[in-house]
Amino acid sequence: MRFPEPVRMADDGDHSPVWARSKRRRGNPFISLVITLLALFGVLTAVLGVKEKSLAAGGALMDGWISAAVSKVRGEAPRVADEAGEAAGAAAARAGEAAQAGAAAASDELKK
Repeated sequence: MRFPEPVRMADDGDHSPVWARSKRRRGNPFISLVITLLALFGVLTAVLGVKEKSLAAGGALMDGWISAAVSKVRGEAPRVADEAGEAAGAAAARAGEAAQAGAAAASDELKK
């Protein structure tokens, strides 16, 4: 397909035509993520409002989900922290034993 002459590239060779540009200006990816999450939240609110026949009932359903998740996290957080502390203590003890063994081996080598 041939393009008419006015559509071809202008005499100025520095610029490419608009349709040939490969890079687009994009905004901040964090802002895009926040806007996407807000849009998904809005869609979920609308769907639950239609399902429950009331936006208040749909919001109450979402509040129940959020409070259940928060209470689960709060209940498990101390247990997970204790397990992580015990694992870190065991790893530190093993590292200390390895350092002592390495120091003893180096001391024996220097005595010979």
